[in-house]
Amino acid sequence: MTTDTARQGRLITLEGGEGAGKSTQAKRLGAFLRGLGLEVTETREPGGASGAEAIRALLVEGDPGRWTPLAETLLLSAARADHLACTVRPALAAGHWVVCDRFTDSMLAYQGFGHGLDAARLRVLNELVTEGLTPDLTLILDVPVDSGLGRAGGRAGGEDRFERMGRDFHERLRQGFLAIAQAEPHRCVVIDATAEVDSVAATIARTVEERLRPERR
Repeated sequence: MTTDTARQGRLITLEGGEGAGKSTQAKRLGAFLRGLGLEVTETREPGGASGAEAIRALLVEGDPGRWTPLAETLLLSAARADHLACTVRPALAAGHWVVCDRFTDSMLAYQGFGHGLDAARLRVLNELVTEGLTPDLTLILDVPVDSGLGRAGGRAGGEDRFERMGRDFHERLRQGFLAIAQAEPHRCVVIDATAEVDSVAATIARTVEERLRPERR
C-alpha cells in the first residue's frame, strides 16, 4: 500500500509486455468501476499529461537505438513527474480511482531487465519521482513473447520503437514482469492475457473486487 496517507482514491496499474492488451483492459476496467458508481480517471505512461505526452513521442517513436538506456530512463522519469503532478495526484486527492496503463514496474522491467540497468538505482529514481506513491493493485497481463509481438505488429500508428528491440529483449522483459510479481504478491497479480478479451476483463474485475472490495455508490 502507498505511504501517501493524504490521498482518498485508489491507484490500479496495468503492466505487461508489448501486445498484452493493457490499453483495452484498462478501458474495460474503467467502465466496470464506473458501473459501480465510482469516479474514475483513466491514464497512461509515458503520457497522461500535456508535458508527459510530448515526451512520450520521443520515447515510443523513431529508431530503437535513438536513446541510450540511461537517457531513456531519465526521459521516462521526467514524464512520470509531470504525470503525477498534473493528473494522478489531483485525481487521487479528489477521491477518484485511477486506472493507469503502465507505471513504475515498466521502468524496472524495460530499463532494468530489458536494458540491464541496475535495479537498485532504478528503484531509488522511482522513489525520488513518486515520493512513495505506490499502486494499491498491479495487474500484470502475461502473454508469450511471440504472441504479444504478433498482436502488437497488427496495431496502427508509428509507436513501435520498443516493439522493434528484438525478441531477446522482450523475453527478458516478460521474465522481469513475472519476477516483479513473484517478489511482491501482496500488490501484484499475474493475469493470463492469452484468453479472449471478455474473459480477461472478467478475471480482472473479479480480482479487483477480491483485492480492493470497491463499494457501489
